[in-house]
Amino acid sequence: MTTYEKNFTTEEYQRRIDKTRAAMSVKGLDAIVVCDPSNMSWLSGYDGWSFYVFQAVILTHEGDPIWWGRAMDALGARRTVFMDDDDKIRGYDDTYVQNPEKHPMTDMAQLLAELGLEKARIGVEMDNYYYSATAHVVLNQALPKASLADCTGLVNWQRAVKSEREIEYMQRAARIVEKMHEHIVEIAEPGMRKNDLIAEIYATGIRGADGYWGDYPAIVPMAPSGLDATAPHLTWDDRPLEIGEATFFEIAGAHRRYQCPQSRTLFLGEVPTKYLEATKAVLDAIEAGLEQARPGNRAEDIANAFNATLNKAGFEKDSRCGYAIGISYPPDWGERTISFRRGDMTVLEPGMTFHFMPALWLDDGGLEITEPIFITDTGHECFCTTERKLWVKS
Repeated sequence: MTTYEKNFTTEEYQRRIDKTRAAMSVKGLDAIVVCDPSNMSWLSGYDGWSFYVFQAVILTHEGDPIWWGRAMDALGARRTVFMDDDDKIRGYDDTYVQNPEKHPMTDMAQLLAELGLEKARIGVEMDNYYYSATAHVVLNQALPKASLADCTGLVNWQRAVKSEREIEYMQRAARIVEKMHEHIVEIAEPGMRKNDLIAEIYATGIRGADGYWGDYPAIVPMAPSGLDATAPHLTWDDRPLEIGEATFFEIAGAHRRYQCPQSRTLFLGEVPTKYLEATKAVLDAIEAGLEQARPGNRAEDIANAFNATLNKAGFEKDSRCGYAIGISYPPDWGERTISFRRGDMTVLEPGMTFHFMPALWLDDGGLEITEPIFITDTGHECFCTTERKLWVKS
């Protein structure tokens, strides 16, 4: 029988757990219930498309974490988590699944009580995609003597500085997104249906690069054209690519759940002066921002340098221009911690990884030229080697 290859050593998981426990102590938490699948995977190794039902990793101050979820997914947990003890994998009965008469959090409460936590101070990720208002109410009612405290972001922040192995996975993902962009330039042409192009992008990403397979990205490809590209988060349809329109491609390579997003823009036909000027402004602003991407600087330094240069050229961007990235599951490839924007005083450290996302959405289209980067001991490196420019084809 094929053995599932663990993504990291037990020692690395233990280092992550130690960091998280230190953060728990600062918050005065006896335990945390982690429902975010990215955090679950980071702490335990669990990997599966089961986040549409309630699941969690429970971490106390002693012993290995406990994976908890739907009983049929316990089999996937045994294949993927680093914990060897079957007692650390707990599955609830399938009658709890999407049943208005009963809720899985009652089973969670019983497990927490079994662990001696019925009167404990327990952290829950309240502002998270995967922990609902009903889940919180049910858990609170089922553990009336416990104190539920918000620990949103507690694990996310422990993920900020990547290990060498994590950087390696992101570098593999970078090779994949490079190949995806190369294929776009090769095959995109006027008249090609957008959905056919997206199918090629997906196939290229999943086939992988340099002998490494491609995982599914945490966000689907964003590939709007023309007026659709004035908005940042439209996807695709079956309309053909047209002369005189810009299409930006915000896509990601992914490997072992580690994401490397990168954007480039393709213009079909003769490029209007406005787009040439906007491209130059963005490229100059990227250079200014990257000059600030070094240890000891703050996240806002990158944003301030980028925006100052962009503004001098007569353009404005009123949203953040970057965010932390790493391991992720749908619907977002960001870590929901550090942002490149004025006021974010987070000090940059070696091993931090970001999507520097200096996009512009104009009145008749969009322009995205972005770079995934990581902070080194002396400065920064771009994960990708994709040429930084506006692509043009007739």
